[in-house]
Amino acid sequence: MFTLSFVFFLLAGVGLRMWLATRQVRCVRGHRDGVPTEFVGHISLQSHQRAADYTLARVRVNLLEQWVDALLLVGLTLLGGLQFLNRHLGVLIDDELTRQLALIASVLAVFGLVELPFSIWRKFRLEARFGFNRMTPRLFIADLAKGLALAIALGLPLTAAILWLMANTGTAWTWWAWGVWVAFNILILWAFPTVIAPLFNKFVPLDDPKLTEQVRALMTRCGFTLNGLFVMDGSKRSAHGNAYFTGFGKARRIVFFDTLLARLDGNEIEAVLAHELGHFKHRHILRRMILSFILSLGFFLVLGWVSQQVWFYTGLGVLPQLGRPNDALALILFFLAVPVFTFWVAPLGNWLSRRDEFQADQYSASQCPPRALISALVKLYDDNAATLTPDPMHSAFYDSHPPAVIRIRRLGHG
Repeated sequence: MFTLSFVFFLLAGVGLRMWLATRQVRCVRGHRDGVPTEFVGHISLQSHQRAADYTLARVRVNLLEQWVDALLLVGLTLLGGLQFLNRHLGVLIDDELTRQLALIASVLAVFGLVELPFSIWRKFRLEARFGFNRMTPRLFIADLAKGLALAIALGLPLTAAILWLMANTGTAWTWWAWGVWVAFNILILWAFPTVIAPLFNKFVPLDDPKLTEQVRALMTRCGFTLNGLFVMDGSKRSAHGNAYFTGFGKARRIVFFDTLLARLDGNEIEAVLAHELGHFKHRHILRRMILSFILSLGFFLVLGWVSQQVWFYTGLGVLPQLGRPNDALALILFFLAVPVFTFWVAPLGNWLSRRDEFQADQYSASQCPPRALISALVKLYDDNAATLTPDPMHSAFYDSHPPAVIRIRRLGHG
């Protein structure tokens, strides 16, 4: 029964993704030759058509990748791939913790190798075709090596700790493992701005006295303190622009992509930052963090139950080994199966995210002239080749931000 449920949800999910992709292609292509009214005079027809073509190209690549991921999932589960790995590693490695870590690493390596051609294609063909890629093959390889080293340095101790807890703390392991997971995420939040991010990018203090004074005045007006204003060399990898807050407590800082500073004026940057401040003012970041921790606890509790059920293993094509721990198998199967059964709740998460975005927009409009944020958004949509005419159903399933037309319309009427 579990196998049938898994197959049903997998096929239904693939079918839904195909249907959504078809809707997105039809909608974007159907509006390709006309700029939406709200953007007439601000975005040229040529830019609008470029955004449409970029969106269509991304949909095609994403759809192919989804098919490959689905086939890989079936290959690892129902066709015996994971069973093969588990059996052979059990023969080669005697130490149980090492064997289980090797099993998890092997599965991650398989997914990484399958994902690599798509990453290369996106970066050096798709992004390059539309003028976004600025990354060299050498930098791509360096990033790949750093990412792998970071994953080993951070992921190996975390995984080993959870496996040890599963083996040594009885039925209470789910609570201990959840506590370790929460602590790990808080550690990453603390370390990201000063330890992790500088491994990949160069950060220098903002060297623009006028803009610095304008931003600090906004901070004072909003009652917000931070540790610094920094510029990131995003242009060495991509032409896309962005800005973000990072860290928490006294370690909070604002990071600008250099590509963003090159495109927006001071008032537009101030409005974009006011939008980000709106997320903090409405406690969106804190709420999302708490929600993620609550959901992770639920996942750990479910994992604790299904890991003791033989049907969970056999239903996904794996025979648990007698007399040996199967904790790594449980972790792998759980994280392979969960997306299959939870894809359907994606619109709910995106609805909550969109609600937060609207609130942040309104907060920005209360601190800065709305036209400044509208102007900034128009430039960002244009520069990033974001489609102005997404299909509503596709957007509901995949987009955490509201469609451009709705967002601009709300700001204009606010």
